Amino acid sequence: MKRTILLSAALAASLMAGSIQFKNAPAAERVMPEAGKIISFNQAISHASRCVVNISTKKRIKQNIPATFMDPFFRQFFNMPYGRMMLRERIQRALGSGVIISKEGYIVTNNHVVDGADEVKVTIPGHKKEYTAKIVGTDPKTDIAVIKIDAKNLPVIETGNSDKLKTGDLVFAIGNPFGVGESVSQGIISALGKDSVGINQYENFIQTDAAINPGNSGGALVDSRGVLIGINSAIITRSGANNGIGFAIPVNMVKRVATQLIEHGKVEYGYLGVSISNLTPDLLKIYKHNYGALVLNVDKSTPAAKAGVKRGDLIIAVDGKRVDDASDLKNKIGAMRPGTKVTLTIERDGKTRDITVKLGKFPDNTLKTFGDKGVVEGLTLENLTPQIRKQMGIPDDIQGVMVTQVKEDSPAAKAGFMPGDIIIQIEDMTIKNVDDVAKAMKRYPGKKRVYINRRGMIRILVAD
Repeated sequence: MKRTILLSAALAASLMAGSIQFKNAPAAERVMPEAGKIISFNQAISHASRCVVNISTKKRIKQNIPATFMDPFFRQFFNMPYGRMMLRERIQRALGSGVIISKEGYIVTNNHVVDGADEVKVTIPGHKKEYTAKIVGTDPKTDIAVIKIDAKNLPVIETGNSDKLKTGDLVFAIGNPFGVGESVSQGIISALGKDSVGINQYENFIQTDAAINPGNSGGALVDSRGVLIGINSAIITRSGANNGIGFAIPVNMVKRVATQLIEHGKVEYGYLGVSISNLTPDLLKIYKHNYGALVLNVDKSTPAAKAGVKRGDLIIAVDGKRVDDASDLKNKIGAMRPGTKVTLTIERDGKTRDITVKLGKFPDNTLKTFGDKGVVEGLTLENLTPQIRKQMGIPDDIQGVMVTQVKEDSPAAKAGFMPGDIIIQIEDMTIKNVDDVAKAMKRYPGKKRVYINRRGMIRILVAD
């Protein structure tokens, strides 16, 4: 207690001496709303609320149940020997939201709302009819999807410019939280440009404290005018409910991705072919600029390699626009179409120079082969990246291609392929990547032996 008194006295003496001066705010007057009037945003958000739909999905999931746990009578009845697996199908249902973006029935939502769904149903506020929706296209990299219902003259939401947003702007989250029906929650923009959340491959989130709960995914984040500024996507929570930290995909990104999905059914991203990182405190002592994306590696035969980009270059601008960090560069390049010529401003050996690069097409590590000729129909394959190896615990000495999805009732499913299988060899050809699979399927026509690694055990399947 004596020490506290002494410090306080010392502080008081310091203030009296004039060594610390506080900037005091001018006096403020408290006011009341005009008598007889209610402050309300109902008029601003009423139209936007009519443009936010409820989405329900149904997904059939098959599970292998060991016959060991079945009653002996039932094992005998179903002719299931001891230790045999019994296939059981269950229905997984989920709820989400979506936003109407055209009178013709196009609706934008999150990819994770409709991903893998066998059935998508849509209900419009104020309407009893339930529509069956068709999935137009999905983009897992940004978690955006577009679906379409057969309806005309629908209410269409107005869209804003997310590049003009400011921290502190008043916002409203509209959606269907917990499946209780349309509701609106109010908050502010807590932060902008959140790009290290680790949810999507391309991130530029709007952070808000407006309540976003399960079921709000795919709903609208609107400003005080009722204009769409983002699509609600995710929350950070321990309990599963809102914790005041929600994220929305900026509307400018939504418009760009949705347009490509509607016009082409997929999204193409610009590609440089470099591995990049942020500047560390030690690196700041070496480079003149305190911002930018540092090039760690340049892949062979890529646009960056052809243009002369080198390891150690610090990319500080794209077409004259400053690059803050690695995520900023990834978003800027990804937003451009393949074939676009861009000017990279780099720092190399203490000097600044410009390099012109013609962007390539972003290579997709995933080879989707549903219905394609020359491969096993019904498989989705993916290269074994370091991230997949780490997540799945796959040793470095195992080479091959992972099966990430097997379409139900497809030739691949009938051949015995399962998600998680690693294709290591087809006939006499060793498999190292997805391109090898396509080459092997063409090299060996007809029925062929496919060697797989399934949970550490080598098996052989016959594919046609």
